[in-house]
Amino acid sequence: MNIEQLKPNAIAHGPVFPEPVKIIAVVPMGSSVKIIAEGLESGKVHQPVLSSGQIATLEVSPDSKPYDGDPKRFRLGIESIRLGLAYEYDPYFSLSIARVDPLPHQLEAVYDYFLKLPRIRFLLADDPGAGKTIMAGLLVKELKVRGLIRRVLIVTPANLSFQWQRELKDRFREDFTVVRSDLLRANYGANPWQDLDQVITSVSWVSRIEDAKDSLMRSHWDLVIVDEAHKMSAYGEDKKTLAYQLGESLSRMTDHYLLMTATPHKGDPKNFSLFLRLLDPDVYADVKSIHLAMERNEAPFYLRRVKEALVTFPDQKTGKSKSLFTRRIVHTAGGIALRGRCLCQRPQSCGRPAQQNRAGIHSEVRECRNQNAECGRERSCFPGACRCR
Repeated sequence: MNIEQLKPNAIAHGPVFPEPVKIIAVVPMGSSVKIIAEGLESGKVHQPVLSSGQIATLEVSPDSKPYDGDPKRFRLGIESIRLGLAYEYDPYFSLSIARVDPLPHQLEAVYDYFLKLPRIRFLLADDPGAGKTIMAGLLVKELKVRGLIRRVLIVTPANLSFQWQRELKDRFREDFTVVRSDLLRANYGANPWQDLDQVITSVSWVSRIEDAKDSLMRSHWDLVIVDEAHKMSAYGEDKKTLAYQLGESLSRMTDHYLLMTATPHKGDPKNFSLFLRLLDPDVYADVKSIHLAMERNEAPFYLRRVKEALVTFPDQKTGKSKSLFTRRIVHTAGGIALRGRCLCQRPQSCGRPAQQNRAGIHSEVRECRNQNAECGRERSCFPGACRCR
């Protein structure tokens, strides 16, 4: 090419530039030419002084589009746009690109609850074995297909980190990196939380190690998923555990927040209210809001299904669904405790018969505990029987 083709706003590329550039100005300098251009990828300004030989190596885009590109690449580009809109026509599109056979309750949670929220703040509290990992994977896949998320953080107990990584890779073809202390030390001077888009980490590690938590707080995530979220518990405004403080910080640094646990309630309404504040500190600011939701029998940010409620898809021939789990029959065997007897290996030293009525249970436990010192055994009494081991 010649110097006359170098015009402002023209796009040039060649070996003298590290990237395609947009020409801003051309300044003649004797037999050479100074080109002031802006990089299209980095935005940096390049100002090389080029000789006529170097100018000849440049290529400039034509003023009008020639439409002589590769038709195969054009078709692939159109296909990618079409697939990006597939969810508009197929509400269960992620199932066609995932290696899972979902169950009805899993589809209900993802498509009837999660995706209908403009900003996902949800507590999934199904019984163990319901497949909460699959529901989380479907949610990640659907949000990525819709272009709503790019950066995903999953916080799990330490012993489940690699299980989550394996499940997401095998079932959903999603590559996650487990960030631990060794990876943090190996990247000294860098921040893996900012460099990696899909991360799994341990709640016990990142909540206790200051360096790990500080570097995590300097990043932003589109979606945060917390497994075994009951570990993020608080027993009062002034009794917040390190894990709970981590949960509060994560809630402020993400748009979509999903908590998963099979044991969300510990029998204390105040504790449960503090736990739900991780999702929305305003809606659950008072215990009264929880009681009101129970009276109305509606909780827009909360879902719990017990094992007895989980069924398969209806059979094509009979139209009947089968229960996924064996029905549990629960009853309290209180009579055994009331009619218990002292089971010490040395009853002659203990020498105190168990009382037979309910009113005497507590006094019996106290006396058995005192007598255990004479038995010379470890204290391990329970109502109705002294069990020295």
